[in-house]
Amino acid sequence: MERLRRSDLGKNVSHSIRIAIYMRLSKADKKMQEESNSIFMQRLLIRDYIAAHFTKCQVIEYQDDGFSGTNFNRPGVQRLLEDARNEKIDCVVVKDFSRFGRDYMEVGSYLEQIFPFLGIRFISINDHYDSASCRNRMSDLDVNFKNLLYDLYSKDLSQKVKTSLSAGKESGKYISANAPFGYEKAMDDRHMLVICEDEAVVVREIFSLALQGVTSSQTARRLNGENIPTPVEFKIRKKKTSRKPKGDRFYWSSSTVCSILRNPVYAGDVVYGKTEKEQVGGRNVCKARTDWKIIRNHHAPIIAREDFEEVQKNRGRGHRKRLAGSRHPFIGRTVCGCCKHNLQIKGGATPSFTCSNRYVTGFKDCVSRVRVMSVEQQVWLRLEEYLKKHDLTAELFQRHKDNLEMRRESILRDLRQAQLEYGRQKQVHYENYQLYSLGKEPEFHSLHAQMEQKEEVIGDLQKQVSSLDEQICRAKSENLFQEKDAALLSEMTEHYIEGIVVFSEENIEIKWKKRKENIATV
Repeated sequence: MERLRRSDLGKNVSHSIRIAIYMRLSKADKKMQEESNSIFMQRLLIRDYIAAHFTKCQVIEYQDDGFSGTNFNRPGVQRLLEDARNEKIDCVVVKDFSRFGRDYMEVGSYLEQIFPFLGIRFISINDHYDSASCRNRMSDLDVNFKNLLYDLYSKDLSQKVKTSLSAGKESGKYISANAPFGYEKAMDDRHMLVICEDEAVVVREIFSLALQGVTSSQTARRLNGENIPTPVEFKIRKKKTSRKPKGDRFYWSSSTVCSILRNPVYAGDVVYGKTEKEQVGGRNVCKARTDWKIIRNHHAPIIAREDFEEVQKNRGRGHRKRLAGSRHPFIGRTVCGCCKHNLQIKGGATPSFTCSNRYVTGFKDCVSRVRVMSVEQQVWLRLEEYLKKHDLTAELFQRHKDNLEMRRESILRDLRQAQLEYGRQKQVHYENYQLYSLGKEPEFHSLHAQMEQKEEVIGDLQKQVSSLDEQICRAKSENLFQEKDAALLSEMTEHYIEGIVVFSEENIEIKWKKRKENIATV
């Protein structure tokens, strides 16, 4: 089929051409209940126009429902423009210019440059604009003036909506369309949150695990293992959404757990004003935390404020410890002898195990403070007795040595790779200097900073290799029990200990793996 040429635009089209009809409805149009702008009414108007002006044509529909016209980052219009570039359409018909876009400069660019270059006819019905007949500058001026008015109207409307939302938030109203997990909108006041108890139970469990020192990933695995419904599954059950999982089921993720743990809404607060738009229709930009606005005690809390603040403090400190590789091997295995909840470690001059669940249950026998050093000493003693009793000492030392050698080999590979990259950087640095000194490059592109950074990496890896060499030498004897090697303790805990039940500093139980009948009481 022959493409519609620019010279043919002024003629009555009688042959079959491909007409793209584009319809757009923004959220503001929905709120203002503009029936004339509905997708249905736009389609009806455009179809009637096409029936009256074209005899043979192929109609292709494109639409964006719920998208602002202030920019062209809309799926429907992007698909239309892609088809236009691929010569799949000959004419575009819209209800008015504002449906196509409200940015007068960008709309003008398409009307005056892009569509004419592609040989595409553009028709705006309500604006009485047809590029096939508009040939004089007065018509262009009229189009640009209308587009400017649409642009100003959009910016004015955006500012009014922004002002209205800000006023509502400052007056204490919860403006967001959806209630956070654990809450629902009050029946008598859609701007107030009330606790949704079936969801709040899950939120309390997540915070309880965090207070015990359980990581977000471990919490997600536990929730998945216990088949606890995810937030989206709660919505599906309450018929608030109809989403389907990509796989066999919905899963909890560490990011979902993290978002719950850091959300102050569970302490009764509402935070707003965290972002702002660069411009109308532009992207959101995060503001400085000091500029955020907080309404405290806005609604009933699910989590006590002191527990929420403790979780924030522990999450930050725990993250830094995990990055440094200093997570204690007993975390996740040490439980309270009273309530059987995981114990957490509180730092300080004397790190101690404590049961955060005692605040929730009120049990007086829950662990209040048991020194970590005391538990370690008793575990070392019982491990040595257990290994000698079952003649496992030689096996342990050999496995420990093998693990150390595997770690050493892995670090050596990283070291060789780092040295190779450093050599390449050094060569490029020298070549850049040579070109600069010969006047072949106007600037000298120095890699000195990158080379220094790589030197630090190499030095650190070399120290790790030396440390492992010393550990491998020590692994040949039983002196490791006297030296209390931390790596060995972690390895033995992982391999032999199922759990450690703490009642007090004088009373702990060790449950051994694969030998459930052996429970050593100290």
